[in-house]
Amino acid sequence: MDINKDKILITEEEFKQLNDEIEFLKVTKRKEIAERIKIALGFGDLSENAEYSEAKEDQNKNESKIIILEDKLKRVKIVTHDSSVKGIVQMGSRVKIYDIEFDETLEYQIVGPVGADPFSGKISLESPLGKALLGKKANDEVEVTSPSGDIIHYKVLEIN
Repeated sequence: MDINKDKILITEEEFKQLNDEIEFLKVTKRKEIAERIKIALGFGDLSENAEYSEAKEDQNKNESKIIILEDKLKRVKIVTHDSSVKGIVQMGSRVKIYDIEFDETLEYQIVGPVGADPFSGKISLESPLGKALLGKKANDEVEVTSPSGDIIHYKVLEIN
């Protein structure tokens, strides 16, 4: 069952994280939930057993998440950072940009959607800022429309 047939671009690191998460859900989480169900069954009448109902619901959520992640895994395309291409923003690049309006310097790594975590400095190449930065060079300026509709201007300072 393919939920979506589009390829998902990810880095080697994201591929490993995805595999690790699936392994955790299949082994550790399944075992924890099975133990909770076993304990809850000892409480008797299942029709009024909140612990059992909650454990079964968690089991369903866990299995659904496994299915979704395994589907993603089938559709991934691992993209490696081409270190021979210097000075151009690409997937895997670390980019230092300047927010012109707020007079603020920001640093991000461009990653695939699986590894995106803006709070730890990783933005998806599919995000508005990620899309705007791809292919840019130092001193290029980009415009990004924020979720509120404002236009934000950035200047690319450095690419690693």
